[in-house]
Amino acid sequence: MNEIVVKRLPAESGTSGWEALSRRSFPVRTLDGKVSADWLIIGAGFAGLSAARRLSQLRPGDRIVLLEAGEIAKGTAGRNSGYMIDVPHNISSGEYSVADEDATKTEITQNRFAISFAADAAAEYDMSVRTFDPSGKINAAATERGIKLNANYGRSLGSIGEEHRFVDAAEMREVTGSSYYLGGLYTPGAVMIQPADYIRDFAAGLASKVDIFEHSPVLRLERRSGMWKAMSRNGSVTAPKVILGVNGHIEDFGHFRGRLMHIFTYASMTAPFTERSTGKDKWALLPADPMGATVRKISSDASSRIVIRTRFTYDWAVQVGEKRLAGIAAEQRTSLDARFPDLRDVPFEHVWAGRLCLSRNHVPAFGEIEEGLYSACCENGLGTVKSTLAGVMAADLATGTRSDMLDKFSDQPEPARLPPEPLAWLGVNTVIRLQELRAGREG
Repeated sequence: MNEIVVKRLPAESGTSGWEALSRRSFPVRTLDGKVSADWLIIGAGFAGLSAARRLSQLRPGDRIVLLEAGEIAKGTAGRNSGYMIDVPHNISSGEYSVADEDATKTEITQNRFAISFAADAAAEYDMSVRTFDPSGKINAAATERGIKLNANYGRSLGSIGEEHRFVDAAEMREVTGSSYYLGGLYTPGAVMIQPADYIRDFAAGLASKVDIFEHSPVLRLERRSGMWKAMSRNGSVTAPKVILGVNGHIEDFGHFRGRLMHIFTYASMTAPFTERSTGKDKWALLPADPMGATVRKISSDASSRIVIRTRFTYDWAVQVGEKRLAGIAAEQRTSLDARFPDLRDVPFEHVWAGRLCLSRNHVPAFGEIEEGLYSACCENGLGTVKSTLAGVMAADLATGTRSDMLDKFSDQPEPARLPPEPLAWLGVNTVIRLQELRAGREG
């Protein structure tokens, strides 16, 4: 018998602005009683939902059950910045430009495969352009160092034939209404999503093919006589194969312990405003320095909001307190006011934290980790795309659906070990803070 006892349950800090603006179109179902299935998926984020959709395509006659510990879109998946990025985007690196062209081309191919899968789902489930918008994004530079980072990134993209164009300060003012930025680098392949709406629309689209149970955390997972049994508060699910799409919480299922970094990032969303100097109706900026500020403007119903994401912290407890959340929100207020002085009287309406999972060697926690138990975890900071890909690949691996894509995705080392705590906490947070200080006005 293999037995896993889950001791920690996901905990979130603050209410995501995306979730607050989102409305769900289907009722909440909670697991009640004993259920038998052909497939069990744990975690209803990007990985779990993508795995469920892929399984429904590959095995349309099978019963698929998906368990979510909390409520769909209220967890990590509904708390990110909403960028689906096709070109290289390694936030643990000092810059986005890359040296290994073959590895870069492979990564771009994988990212675009995931975005294509998401686009097909968006079309099938009738998502609006506000939910799924293939608008591209700009890497914005606020310093001469940022301009140089963009120039390096542009050269590396050009060396492999990737489309891009540089944006000067005048065009940045036209786009954003702000004179804060000196320039930018536009790439057309990124998709902007409203993450909470995307996750909810995805789940609603799957509801006729997949049994989705929310508020149904897995407290114990055991394997007996070739079958896995997941026990929740008021019921259980038995299935021969299980896919874990729980990101960093894979450690709580007994795997990859001491190998994953639980990184928190922080975001604030303004109250709605009108008639301010913020440029076009919508835009999406990433920082030229990976540790800088991500800024998005969204508009609807004749009003607009701005979302700003800054700061990273490493926490092995997988949660952060309200005091830290408030402190970082104050820093974000200063950052936003520097960019948009006209918004000084517009308060933040929502402030929240979201979790990332990274490995030291920037690889996923992926594969068949026990017989019939598959991991699609550790997205390394681009969960919208990487987790979508991992979910699809896990479904392919579990069903024996071979492809060049799966072979390349599977051919990676496992996540490297971290130093013991508290050395890992001290080392990772020191590196993060030094990189944030170096980012300067990009933050």
